[in-house]
Amino acid sequence: PEHYWGRIHQFVLKTLVMHKVCSRLHAMKHTPPVLPQIPPFDFKPEPYQVRGLYRLLDIRKHNCNPMTMKVTYYKKPVFINQGYMQWLWDVDGRRYLDLFAGIVTVSVGHCNPKVTETAEKQLRRLWHTTAIYVNPQMQEYAEKLASLLPDPLKVVYFTNSGSEANDLAVLMARLHTGNFDVITLRGSYHGGSPQAMGLTSNTQYKYPVPSSMGCHNTMCPDVFRGLWGGSHCRDSPVQTIRECSCSPGHCQANDMYIRELKEMFATTVPSRIAAFFTEPIQGIGGAVQFSKNYLKDTYQLVREKGGICIADEVQTGFGRTGSHFWGFQGHNVLPDMVTMAKGIANGFPMGAVVTTAEIARSFAKGVHFNTFGGNPLACAVASSVLDTIKEDKMQENSAEVGTYLLTELAKLRDKYEIIGDVRGKGLLIGVEMVKDKASRDPLPSEAMAEIFEDTKDMGVLIGKGGLYGQTFRIKPPMCITKDDADFFLAVFNQAVHNYMERR
Repeated sequence: PEHYWGRIHQFVLKTLVMHKVCSRLHAMKHTPPVLPQIPPFDFKPEPYQVRGLYRLLDIRKHNCNPMTMKVTYYKKPVFINQGYMQWLWDVDGRRYLDLFAGIVTVSVGHCNPKVTETAEKQLRRLWHTTAIYVNPQMQEYAEKLASLLPDPLKVVYFTNSGSEANDLAVLMARLHTGNFDVITLRGSYHGGSPQAMGLTSNTQYKYPVPSSMGCHNTMCPDVFRGLWGGSHCRDSPVQTIRECSCSPGHCQANDMYIRELKEMFATTVPSRIAAFFTEPIQGIGGAVQFSKNYLKDTYQLVREKGGICIADEVQTGFGRTGSHFWGFQGHNVLPDMVTMAKGIANGFPMGAVVTTAEIARSFAKGVHFNTFGGNPLACAVASSVLDTIKEDKMQENSAEVGTYLLTELAKLRDKYEIIGDVRGKGLLIGVEMVKDKASRDPLPSEAMAEIFEDTKDMGVLIGKGGLYGQTFRIKPPMCITKDDADFFLAVFNQAVHNYMERR
């Protein structure tokens, strides 16, 4: 019948329409995303023309200590050939935005022209003499560095690295106080030398050898992952997602963490101690920030026990936090000793311990000699770094771009269930990844690796940290721009989105 053929005709039309719709949906589902465009940059790297990649990797595997391969980032390693300011190029000429700065070390940019020019001039004049002779560079830089620290922190001793500086700080503290025990926070990282390994409180950096004599770790006042925390605890543009009912100016979480510290004093250490050692913001620990008054209250308790207070500024110093030149200044405290390295010389091997004249005199009881510490080349480079930070307003840039990054990353935290916390100050930022916001359990390492690789493949290099490797670390050269920040935000958003789709 005619109506029968009419129904068949309608059915066929509907089927064709549905087929077209499904085809379009299928095409939409499998169309690769439009990747963020890397900002333009007017610099042409020199071509790499030495050895093949497989040969380089083969040398790394067989001629370098196996630890070198263990710490190599990415399943498909990046072969870096050249750097300039905030950018790195691999041996194939591909450009990457460097948001990890050689582990928070390249403070004013790769091959910064001002610093490079200073280094070249000093190379032609004098490389090395040691401190047994007086050279202008060491004395002039010591005075310049000391001028940036508050009284009475005016006496400088130069080293080659942060680990060495922290080693020396412990020795000086013990000599000055006549006490032995040192306290650090859980999750801390203060270096990998035998003494610094005791200060460090992270299992993956520990070896089954004697290294922790006299070093004790107390609970870290981590207001996101810790037992106590709230929404007003830390000195950051972005607070945690945890609720609290604290009155203005009072932090209940801080009270609880200080109570735990007092419990440690009552049970774990002698009545007199040598020192309390902490980073103003934990670095490798994952940019962990403490409750606002924790260091102030702790310093008072430590001094009552005869100890001195040491600020490890290896990652937080030299304007990186934006609001202040030194991280401890953000806590409204004055340490008795400050250690520093990394950004001090923009990647040139150098470190320093700055303390008071009184503590320094205690160190003079014996003889301590450092062959390379304070050599003319290192001091000339470090002096130029200080000039560049000031002239190019890099501390101010850290505050501006860093605050922008933090507030935009907080929007991604609110968007994705697996971004649990965004924290930090200036260009010292951590993004902690979780299974879900309710549990705050760390995102598994396999998932972290997927996002990490994806971010790299789209042209951005970031770091990882935290006790469980659950925190992405964004700590770039302090010369990055807002355009660079927008590029990273688009890349990171895409990488997290890609993972969520795969999951």
